[in-house]
Amino acid sequence: MATFLYKLGRSAFRRRRLVALLWVALLALAGVGAATAPTATSSSFSIPGTEAQRAFDLLEQRFPEASADGATARVVFKAPAGQSMQDPANKAKVATTVAALKSGSDQIARVTDPYTAQAVSRDGSTAYVSVAYKVNAMELTDATRDALKETGEAAQGQGLTVEIGGDALQTMPETGAGEVVGVVIAGVVLVITFGSLVAAGLPLLTAIIGVGIGVSTITALASVLDLGSTTSTLAMMIGLAVGIDYALFIVSRYRAELAEGRTKEEAAGRATGTAGSAVVFAGLTVVIALVGLAVVNIPMLTKMGFAAAGTVVIAVLIALTLIPALLGFAGDKVVGRKDRKRNAAAAQDTAAAQDTADLAKSKGDKGDRGEKPNAGTRWARFVIRRPLMVLLVGVLGLGAIALPAASLEMGLPDDGVKPVSATERRAYDLLSDGFGPGFNGPLLVVVDGDKAAADKTVSSIKSVEGWAAVTPPTPNKAGDAAMITVIPKDRPSSVETERLVHDIRDATGDDVLVTGATAMNIDFSQKMNDALLPYLALVVGLAFLLLMVVFRSVLVPLKAALGFLLSVVAALGAVVAVFQWGWLGGLFGVEQTGPIMSMMPIFMVGVVFGLAMDYEVFLVTRMREAYVHGARPGEAIVTGFRHGARVVTAAAVIMIAVFSGFIGSSEQMVKMIGFGLAVAVLFDAFVVRMAIVPAVLALLGHKAWWLPKWLGRVLPNVDVEGEGLAAAAQDGSDAGRGGRGNDGGTDPDKDRELVSV
Repeated sequence: MATFLYKLGRSAFRRRRLVALLWVALLALAGVGAATAPTATSSSFSIPGTEAQRAFDLLEQRFPEASADGATARVVFKAPAGQSMQDPANKAKVATTVAALKSGSDQIARVTDPYTAQAVSRDGSTAYVSVAYKVNAMELTDATRDALKETGEAAQGQGLTVEIGGDALQTMPETGAGEVVGVVIAGVVLVITFGSLVAAGLPLLTAIIGVGIGVSTITALASVLDLGSTTSTLAMMIGLAVGIDYALFIVSRYRAELAEGRTKEEAAGRATGTAGSAVVFAGLTVVIALVGLAVVNIPMLTKMGFAAAGTVVIAVLIALTLIPALLGFAGDKVVGRKDRKRNAAAAQDTAAAQDTADLAKSKGDKGDRGEKPNAGTRWARFVIRRPLMVLLVGVLGLGAIALPAASLEMGLPDDGVKPVSATERRAYDLLSDGFGPGFNGPLLVVVDGDKAAADKTVSSIKSVEGWAAVTPPTPNKAGDAAMITVIPKDRPSSVETERLVHDIRDATGDDVLVTGATAMNIDFSQKMNDALLPYLALVVGLAFLLLMVVFRSVLVPLKAALGFLLSVVAALGAVVAVFQWGWLGGLFGVEQTGPIMSMMPIFMVGVVFGLAMDYEVFLVTRMREAYVHGARPGEAIVTGFRHGARVVTAAAVIMIAVFSGFIGSSEQMVKMIGFGLAVAVLFDAFVVRMAIVPAVLALLGHKAWWLPKWLGRVLPNVDVEGEGLAAAAQDGSDAGRGGRGNDGGTDPDKDRELVSV
């Protein structure tokens, strides 16, 4: 593979104008397709195989006029102190609001008058108007939402408090200043890392091009493939992350090859052949993790996973072709001034410098040309001198942070976790105060039977504990089905409400189905929980096999997988501590604690696994490369850190900055995702990859690279470490002299022991 990618990189460098033109053309084509495509609507959210979904399907068949999946809104009125919503003036204001809502949009299915629907609290202080829409929340037009807001504002006056709740006001979270600051920080980190504005700009430019092509393609195909408006969100986040990482790896290796005295074209080829091989396999692990979301069997997640995987493939192709082409355009400007002068001196005698560099590499030489060791070198030497101490501190530290994960409670956030500045949150609180906490999460019981079956169901529901109110059955026109509304005593996301749902299902027969937003959330959480272990086994198992091919080792991939699991569990522990227990909640803007979003564990596994394997592959392939070229295990660790620590650190800091930008969002769900991903990358990059990985490799010594001979003969030799390139650079049969090769037949008992570097 290294040889093929080497040729690809050199070809892209020589034909840079053609390559750049092709990518620009693809970007323009995708942009035109997105601009001319029909407007995408939100794809229907379904959870196949759950009772809540079967109930929704039954409602659509027996109650087509009910718009079961349509958006809803509640306009809540609170009378001033000393007044009642039964007062004539207040009743007149409500009547005016009801009339305005009915004429406000043609997307409205029905508006309920609170005085005829018994929607006034017992003390008369609170009343609400229910609004049902024909379409779901994501399909509501801006005009419809504006009409709802304007009606609520017009109802203010005479001391009345008016707030609007429900999902009708739900919109896609807008990009805030936090995300912009994250991108700015990424640019600053790149400039510091490379010492060159041109080199720093290349990863950002190519990442934006890749995301532009990916997201535009998704937009263009959204209507045809029924892709929801949320599908591009994950693709944009992952595409930006891996796009910057992959370009960073290639550019960094290119600069290192120039420092060895190679010509620009040769350096571009070698960078693509070596770092490019790591990019290919890192990209494959990300694709596996994203495509693996299909095992959850939720269509929306499957589409999101495939769309994001496509964006990752584009990022890999750009790193292998467009980056070498742009390096050709950049010329010497890709290197800082100091490095430029040093490279010029090193290149005075190119042939001699090349021979010296290859010989030094084959012997595992430090290659610092008299310069003082960098921070990565010093840290690696510290770790291999005290590997057991570093390992224990890293594992015990992450283990302690992971302890709160044992108390993980999953659910989906509701309006109760929104900031108090949001009208949805204030409406939620008014309804809780006036009608009880369970009023914000009513359960809808659907009876597939006649009036007798419905009456029997009401009696069965009243026999269980945990309900505050049960309405009489509402039959359909045919009389063969009925709806019953159950108001729980506790808030929608509470454990008690979840227990009530299960108790009702146990107390009634198979012809009675429980649904509603609360029941749907409970079923969704259960389905995500059930899918976590199979998803984890699939992703980690396939990645283990892939990394075994890359590193030609059994223990290195095993160590990578176990380290990843440790960092993810620690990140989940941090999420539970902040968002469920409220620790440091004020620091991160958490106004209301509650269960952790159901998608969080699987989402973190998929996203963080891909990024973690990026760092693992890039860092450890440098070690493997030095090892097969003759370096001792300790020397190989130092070589990997000398060349890779700075780049991996920069990539991790960039990702932490980008993800941390989402913590400033007003949406609790977005805030939680941003925090979880940021701390997961922090733990995985700086504790697992930078500390635990070198400590384990130092303790294992030669055994780290052991592979049974029979397995070495079965596994394909993909030559990620670029040994084929090293052989091609030498003469005749001397090409492989001094190297171990990588047939996997190393006998650790006959090898030299780990020595101090």
